[in-house]
Amino acid sequence: MSEEKEEGLKRSLKARHLNMIAIGGAIGTGLFVASGASISTAGPGGALVAYGLIGIMVYFLMTSLGEMATFMPVSGSFETYATRFVDPALGFALGWNYWYNWAITVACELVAGAIVMKFWFPDTPGIIWSALFLVILFTLNMISARMYGEAEFWFAGIKVATIGIFLVVGVLMIFGIMGGKAPGFHNWTVGNAPFNGGFGGIFAIAMVAGFSFQGTELVGVAAGESEDPQKNVPKAINTVFWRILIFYIGALTIVGFVLPYTDPNLLKAGEDNVAMSPFTLIFERAGLGMAAAVMNAVILTSVLSCGNSGLYASTRMLYAMAQEGKAPKFLKKVSKSGVPINCLYFTTAVSVIAFVGYLIGENSIYLWLVSASGMAGFIAWLGIAISHYRFRKAYVLQGKDLNDLKYKSKLFPLGPIIALVLCTVVIIGQDFGAIMSGHFLAALPTYIGLILFLVLYIGYKIVKKTKLVNLAEADFSGEYKEEA
Repeated sequence: MSEEKEEGLKRSLKARHLNMIAIGGAIGTGLFVASGASISTAGPGGALVAYGLIGIMVYFLMTSLGEMATFMPVSGSFETYATRFVDPALGFALGWNYWYNWAITVACELVAGAIVMKFWFPDTPGIIWSALFLVILFTLNMISARMYGEAEFWFAGIKVATIGIFLVVGVLMIFGIMGGKAPGFHNWTVGNAPFNGGFGGIFAIAMVAGFSFQGTELVGVAAGESEDPQKNVPKAINTVFWRILIFYIGALTIVGFVLPYTDPNLLKAGEDNVAMSPFTLIFERAGLGMAAAVMNAVILTSVLSCGNSGLYASTRMLYAMAQEGKAPKFLKKVSKSGVPINCLYFTTAVSVIAFVGYLIGENSIYLWLVSASGMAGFIAWLGIAISHYRFRKAYVLQGKDLNDLKYKSKLFPLGPIIALVLCTVVIIGQDFGAIMSGHFLAALPTYIGLILFLVLYIGYKIVKKTKLVNLAEADFSGEYKEEA
């Protein structure tokens, strides 16, 4: 019997739930909207290179997480792994960093949801829609983990179906079957195409691509409530590479063929301008009416999906930290249906406070919160790479047989090292130009998340006097074993 089940959480997420959580984690406005600006900045070739490199990094990270999550499927995920195999201070900082990231993300999605609804109801106060969406998300998470999984299954299903239709329509347009004359390779040779801005353009888009892929690590958190983690987690992890290849690379390729990177509409895309989404533009050129309305509905499901996952991930991480004594004891309470109910209340309250901060302080307070949370995903990935490297070293050092692992990561140790290096480069390079030019205050909002993480890490280390975990004594208890 697993440690998680003994503590009150229920393994109620089925394979189809976990697969859609894995797929849905990386699909959102980053693909539907921001991909247009990416191509406009770096050209079609530059965008493909950037997303391809980040895709490789994410693939290695997910296989690293998959190895640990299959062996030890706990809701604390990489927070627990960092505590066991690196340093309790790192686990503490990663846990609170990740909780904060998703709690603020929920507030962001409440704002985004209200913006999306203005498309249909421009005269209705946005706060009404935000309040309605919060009630929906809270209810889905309060009922059970399975209800969260079911909602995410359908939210992600809508996104996948839309991308599938887009890919088919795009291919037909490339060959001139829809939307008029076949474009051929013309748009790959316009202006500075295919690589606009050279290496600088690619690097700038690498950061955007990283933000787009954030959420893929949710499968590790959800592993703690998966029905058969040794079978279902590897299946979900193995979809990561192919979904990145087909969804992102495929979509970017089609946009690159059909629309020139110089198209002024590509730079205008945003959450408040869905009509300029490259998906909308291509559907309209294919002669499909109501394209903007349909894409607005799809983006709304993406917003709800992200908020739904954010509330789930943050409550589970907070619960895991409470179990380990890194958060207040009252957060350990679990409802009859297996939901960490006090964690849900607490996280929802913090999300509401952040949202109210947006309403009261306009963009000032809110943008600082968003900036702080924006870095958190990269820091979590960094933690995964470090934790897995030491997990495997400890596993071998303690005489355990690698053949006993139900799932092994790809290309160890090269995989986590590549991910570690790329992730570090992206983190440092967020606003490197401002730092090099001496504009430290201008760069502060960008790096505030990293500063917050370091304060948590150093503070805990000083107070608790933690040390680097001795690999020979690393704790492997809690290995998942199937019930007899």
